[in-house]
Amino acid sequence: MALAPQTVALLRAARQLVQTLPADAVLLLAESDLNWETVLQHLDGCRLLVAAEDAALTARLKAHPKLTVLEINPGPTPTQERMSLALLEAVRRDQLRQGADVIALYNGIDTGEDGSEPLDTLSVIHLGEHIERLSAQDLRKLDTQVPLETLRAVVDLAVEIGREGREGHPVGTMFVVGDTRKVLTLSRPMNFNPFRGYSPEERDIRNAIVREQIKDIAQLEGAIIIRRDGVAVAAAMRIEAPDRGFTLSKGLGTRHAAAAAISKSTKAIAVTVSQSSGTVRLFQNGEVMLHIEPLARPVIWSRFRMESGDPNGTSRALVGRPLPVAERSNSP
Repeated sequence: MALAPQTVALLRAARQLVQTLPADAVLLLAESDLNWETVLQHLDGCRLLVAAEDAALTARLKAHPKLTVLEINPGPTPTQERMSLALLEAVRRDQLRQGADVIALYNGIDTGEDGSEPLDTLSVIHLGEHIERLSAQDLRKLDTQVPLETLRAVVDLAVEIGREGREGHPVGTMFVVGDTRKVLTLSRPMNFNPFRGYSPEERDIRNAIVREQIKDIAQLEGAIIIRRDGVAVAAAMRIEAPDRGFTLSKGLGTRHAAAAAISKSTKAIAVTVSQSSGTVRLFQNGEVMLHIEPLARPVIWSRFRMESGDPNGTSRALVGRPLPVAERSNSP
């Protein structure tokens, strides 16, 4: 099975970028099986990490002796969310270090055609820009209190809210995850509880329908309380944790102070979305442990093309949309 010419061009560009930047690894998001021997030949000298679109493809890839496969459970999620899951999994498994540079290859442009090209986009990602203090050790520490699957779901949802807003308007909100009983003793309702009377399945944030409903609920004042199993418990909650024992950076308001306070007073993880900027911050023990910068508003995908504008003559694939973890472009 020969690789498409466009795929070969991208693989060659990725290898050249790994050598010239230099970069730590190439991350390939696979939506179908490829001729992996040929892929590895074009990426000779590069460390390749592969994340598949579904469990069946993951199982097939794991059978290949030369591939390092990242096991993720993305479900029917957009490409940028699967990219986030793959990068976080790579950090958790010590496959990538804090501050690593990664060349990502994936199918990110929906042209509405036959979809014959398995890869059409290349991105240069610097993890240190948006995962400032998050290392494999930090993730394991967080995982002892809140399961990583739940934490990922909440962070991904917060990123979507920060990027998209709601009905064209920016939205700021806060999620408090885990240690639910103690959190509820340190908060009080500001409005009706929109989750009351629904089954756990109808309140599970890993459900795509529930996630869309929570985006509407996030417009209400107050925090959204999430159990460690991903089930939403309450919304529009005023946090009344003691305002002491932590130091907040200048410019952060009451929402971030409440997040720092509740994470300091309990074993919960607090995730905030800034209404003014869309920035997402994760708080544990009163400190910011994860910082995701504002994302560009959605743009229309353009046709894939290669440009040669680098002073060194390196060709680059243009990227239509930033990723939720981080993305750095070398173009002017």
